[in-house]
Amino acid sequence: MLIKVGDDRTSNIDLVLAGLLSSIAGALNAVGFLIAGTFTANMTGNISAFADNFANGAVVLSLSFLGLVAAFICGASIAALVIQTGRERNLRSIYALAITAEAVILLLVGAALILSFAHSHETFLVIVLSFVMGLQNAVTTMISRARVRTTHVSGMATDIGIELAALVSDANSRKDASPKLKLHGLTLASFTIGGVCGALLFQLVGSWLFVIAASVLFLIAVPEALRAHRT
Repeated sequence: MLIKVGDDRTSNIDLVLAGLLSSIAGALNAVGFLIAGTFTANMTGNISAFADNFANGAVVLSLSFLGLVAAFICGASIAALVIQTGRERNLRSIYALAITAEAVILLLVGAALILSFAHSHETFLVIVLSFVMGLQNAVTTMISRARVRTTHVSGMATDIGIELAALVSDANSRKDASPKLKLHGLTLASFTIGGVCGALLFQLVGSWLFVIAASVLFLIAVPEALRAHRT
Protein backbone atom coordinates (compact mmCIF):
# COMPACT_ATOMS: atom_id res chain seq x y z
CA MET A 1 0.00 0.00 0.00
CA LEU A 2 2.87 2.41 0.79
CA ILE A 3 5.58 0.73 -1.29
CA LYS A 4 4.49 0.42 -4.91
CA VAL A 5 4.43 3.67 -6.89
CA GLY A 6 2.47 4.95 -9.86
CA ASP A 7 1.54 2.39 -12.52
CA ASP A 8 2.85 -0.47 -10.35
CA ARG A 9 -0.10 0.09 -8.03
CA THR A 10 -3.40 -1.76 -8.50
CA SER A 11 -6.78 -0.12 -8.16
CA ASN A 12 -7.44 -2.12 -4.98
CA ILE A 13 -4.27 -0.78 -3.36
CA ASP A 14 -5.36 2.78 -4.17
CA LEU A 15 -8.84 2.10 -2.77
CA VAL A 16 -7.46 0.85 0.54
CA LEU A 17 -5.04 3.78 0.83
CA ALA A 18 -7.74 6.31 -0.03
CA GLY A 19 -10.27 4.81 2.37
CA LEU A 20 -7.95 4.65 5.37
CA LEU A 21 -6.14 7.97 5.03
CA SER A 22 -9.20 9.95 3.93
CA SER A 23 -10.99 8.78 7.08
CA ILE A 24 -8.11 10.06 9.21
CA ALA A 25 -8.09 13.36 7.29
CA GLY A 26 -11.84 13.79 7.73
CA ALA A 27 -11.60 13.14 11.46
CA LEU A 28 -8.76 15.62 11.96
CA ASN A 29 -10.52 18.23 9.85
CA ALA A 30 -13.67 17.93 11.95
CA VAL A 31 -11.77 18.06 15.23
CA GLY A 32 -9.86 21.14 14.09
CA PHE A 33 -13.18 22.84 13.49
CA LEU A 34 -14.55 21.78 16.88
CA ILE A 35 -11.47 23.09 18.68
CA ALA A 36 -10.80 26.34 16.84
CA GLY A 37 -13.67 26.90 14.40
CA THR A 38 -11.43 26.49 11.35
CA PHE A 39 -10.83 23.69 8.88
CA THR A 40 -7.37 22.18 8.62
CA ALA A 41 -7.80 20.26 5.36
CA ASN A 42 -10.02 22.52 3.25
CA MET A 43 -7.74 25.20 1.84
CA THR A 44 -10.40 26.55 -0.54
CA GLY A 45 -12.51 27.63 2.42
CA ASN A 46 -9.50 29.12 4.21
CA ILE A 47 -8.53 31.20 1.17
CA SER A 48 -12.13 32.46 0.94
CA ALA A 49 -12.13 33.26 4.67
CA PHE A 50 -8.86 35.16 4.28
CA ALA A 51 -10.24 37.24 1.40
CA ASP A 52 -13.54 37.95 3.16
CA ASN A 53 -11.96 39.00 6.47
CA PHE A 54 -9.26 41.04 4.78
CA ALA A 55 -11.83 42.92 2.69
CA ASN A 56 -13.82 43.67 5.86
CA GLY A 57 -10.81 45.08 7.68
CA ALA A 58 -10.15 42.12 9.99
CA VAL A 59 -6.51 41.93 8.93
CA VAL A 60 -5.18 39.92 11.88
CA LEU A 61 -7.95 37.33 11.59
CA SER A 62 -7.47 37.11 7.84
CA LEU A 63 -3.75 36.43 8.30
CA SER A 64 -4.56 33.50 10.58
CA PHE A 65 -6.41 31.82 7.71
CA LEU A 66 -3.50 32.59 5.40
CA GLY A 67 -1.23 30.97 7.99
CA LEU A 68 -3.20 27.72 7.70
CA VAL A 69 -2.70 27.72 3.94
CA ALA A 70 1.01 28.41 4.39
CA ALA A 71 1.28 25.53 6.89
CA PHE A 72 -0.48 23.17 4.48
CA ILE A 73 1.88 24.16 1.66
CA CYS A 74 4.87 23.83 3.97
CA GLY A 75 3.82 20.32 4.98
CA ALA A 76 3.38 19.30 1.35
CA SER A 77 6.72 20.84 0.34
CA ILE A 78 8.68 19.16 3.13
CA ALA A 79 7.04 15.81 2.39
CA ALA A 80 7.87 16.17 -1.31
CA LEU A 81 11.51 17.04 -0.58
CA VAL A 82 11.89 14.09 1.79
CA ILE A 83 10.29 11.71 -0.72
CA GLN A 84 12.48 12.99 -3.57
CA THR A 85 15.57 12.43 -1.41
CA GLY A 86 14.37 8.94 -0.54
CA ARG A 87 13.76 8.12 -4.19
CA GLU A 88 17.27 9.27 -5.13
CA ARG A 89 18.65 6.87 -2.51
CA ASN A 90 16.32 4.05 -3.61
CA LEU A 91 14.68 4.01 -0.18
CA ARG A 92 11.52 1.99 -0.85
CA SER A 93 10.14 2.70 2.61
CA ILE A 94 10.17 6.49 2.19
CA TYR A 95 6.38 6.81 1.78
CA ALA A 96 5.73 4.66 4.84
CA LEU A 97 8.28 6.66 6.80
CA ALA A 98 6.54 9.90 5.81
CA ILE A 99 3.22 8.59 7.14
CA THR A 100 5.05 7.43 10.27
CA ALA A 101 6.27 11.01 10.71
CA GLU A 102 2.65 12.16 10.49
CA ALA A 103 1.76 9.68 13.23
CA VAL A 104 4.60 10.94 15.45
CA ILE A 105 3.42 14.55 15.06
CA LEU A 106 -0.15 13.61 15.97
CA LEU A 107 1.07 11.61 18.95
CA LEU A 108 3.02 14.63 20.21
CA VAL A 109 -0.01 16.88 19.69
CA GLY A 110 -2.21 14.47 21.62
CA ALA A 111 0.32 14.17 24.44
CA ALA A 112 0.65 17.96 24.70
CA LEU A 113 -3.12 18.39 24.92
CA ILE A 114 -3.64 15.54 27.39
CA LEU A 115 -0.88 16.89 29.64
CA SER A 116 -2.42 20.40 29.42
CA PHE A 117 0.58 21.91 27.64
CA ALA A 118 -1.46 23.31 24.76
CA HIS A 119 -5.04 23.87 25.90
CA SER A 120 -4.86 27.63 25.27
CA HIS A 121 -3.04 27.40 21.95
CA GLU A 122 -5.81 26.61 19.46
CA THR A 123 -4.09 28.61 16.71
CA PHE A 124 -0.87 26.63 17.05
CA LEU A 125 -2.86 23.39 17.07
CA VAL A 126 -4.71 24.05 13.80
CA ILE A 127 -1.50 25.23 12.14
CA VAL A 128 0.14 21.91 13.07
CA LEU A 129 -2.89 19.98 11.82
CA SER A 130 -2.83 21.91 8.53
CA PHE A 131 0.86 21.05 8.18
CA VAL A 132 0.02 17.38 8.77
CA MET A 133 -2.77 17.46 6.19
CA GLY A 134 -0.43 18.96 3.61
CA LEU A 135 2.12 16.26 4.38
CA GLN A 136 -0.42 13.46 4.02
CA ASN A 137 -1.90 14.82 0.80
CA ALA A 138 1.56 15.15 -0.76
CA VAL A 139 2.45 11.56 0.16
CA THR A 140 -0.71 10.07 -1.33
CA THR A 141 -0.53 12.29 -4.41
CA MET A 142 3.08 11.38 -5.15
CA ILE A 143 2.81 7.64 -4.49
CA SER A 144 -0.30 7.30 -6.69
CA ARG A 145 0.72 9.91 -9.27
CA ALA A 146 -2.25 12.10 -8.30
CA ARG A 147 -4.90 9.36 -8.45
CA VAL A 148 -5.35 9.47 -4.66
CA ARG A 149 -5.76 12.82 -2.89
CA THR A 150 -7.05 12.38 0.63
CA THR A 151 -7.99 15.98 1.51
CA HIS A 152 -8.85 17.48 -1.90
CA VAL A 153 -12.63 17.38 -1.49
CA SER A 154 -13.57 20.08 -4.03
CA GLY A 155 -11.46 18.44 -6.72
CA MET A 156 -12.91 15.02 -5.96
CA ALA A 157 -16.47 16.35 -6.14
CA THR A 158 -15.65 17.86 -9.55
CA ASP A 159 -14.14 14.56 -10.73
CA ILE A 160 -17.22 12.65 -9.57
CA GLY A 161 -19.44 14.99 -11.59
CA ILE A 162 -17.30 14.50 -14.69
CA GLU A 163 -17.26 10.73 -14.25
CA LEU A 164 -21.02 10.53 -13.74
CA ALA A 165 -21.45 12.33 -17.05
CA ALA A 166 -19.03 9.86 -18.69
CA LEU A 167 -21.23 6.96 -17.57
CA VAL A 168 -23.92 8.04 -20.03
CA SER A 169 -21.40 8.49 -22.85
CA ASP A 170 -19.79 5.88 -25.14
CA ALA A 171 -18.50 2.50 -23.97
CA ASN A 172 -14.83 3.55 -23.76
CA SER A 173 -15.69 6.57 -21.64
CA ARG A 174 -17.77 4.42 -19.31
CA LYS A 175 -14.94 1.91 -18.98
CA ASP A 176 -12.43 4.64 -18.07
CA ALA A 177 -14.79 6.45 -15.72
CA SER A 178 -15.98 3.49 -13.66
CA PRO A 179 -12.79 2.80 -11.61
CA LYS A 180 -12.18 6.53 -11.15
CA LEU A 181 -15.73 7.03 -9.91
CA LYS A 182 -15.28 4.16 -7.46
CA LEU A 183 -12.04 5.63 -6.12
CA HIS A 184 -13.26 9.22 -5.83
CA GLY A 185 -16.63 8.15 -4.41
CA LEU A 186 -14.91 6.04 -1.74
CA THR A 187 -12.51 8.86 -0.90
CA LEU A 188 -15.32 11.38 -0.48
CA ALA A 189 -17.42 8.94 1.55
CA SER A 190 -14.46 8.01 3.77
CA PHE A 191 -13.64 11.67 4.40
CA THR A 192 -17.27 12.30 5.37
CA ILE A 193 -17.57 9.24 7.60
CA GLY A 194 -14.22 10.06 9.18
CA GLY A 195 -15.46 13.56 9.94
CA VAL A 196 -18.63 12.29 11.61
CA CYS A 197 -16.79 9.62 13.61
CA GLY A 198 -14.01 12.05 14.53
CA ALA A 199 -16.47 14.62 15.87
CA LEU A 200 -18.39 12.02 17.87
CA LEU A 201 -15.24 10.39 19.20
CA PHE A 202 -13.74 13.73 20.20
CA GLN A 203 -16.80 14.39 22.35
CA LEU A 204 -16.26 11.05 24.08
CA VAL A 205 -12.47 10.87 24.51
CA GLY A 206 -11.30 14.44 23.92
CA SER A 207 -7.64 14.86 23.03
CA TRP A 208 -7.08 11.10 23.14
CA LEU A 209 -8.49 11.15 19.61
CA PHE A 210 -5.10 12.35 18.36
CA VAL A 211 -3.44 9.37 20.04
CA ILE A 212 -5.98 7.05 18.43
CA ALA A 213 -5.41 8.61 15.00
CA ALA A 214 -1.63 8.31 15.47
CA SER A 215 -2.00 4.66 16.49
CA VAL A 216 -3.99 3.88 13.34
CA LEU A 217 -1.34 5.56 11.19
CA PHE A 218 1.41 3.59 12.96
CA LEU A 219 -0.49 0.37 12.25
CA ILE A 220 -0.71 1.35 8.58
CA ALA A 221 2.82 2.64 8.06
CA VAL A 222 5.19 0.66 10.28
CA PRO A 223 4.44 -2.80 8.79
CA GLU A 224 4.81 -1.30 5.31
CA ALA A 225 8.18 0.23 6.22
CA LEU A 226 9.41 -3.09 7.62
CA ARG A 227 8.17 -4.96 4.55
CA ALA A 228 9.95 -2.49 2.25
CA HIS A 229 13.24 -3.09 4.06
CA ARG A 230 12.85 -6.88 3.78
CA THR A 231 12.22 -6.84 0.01
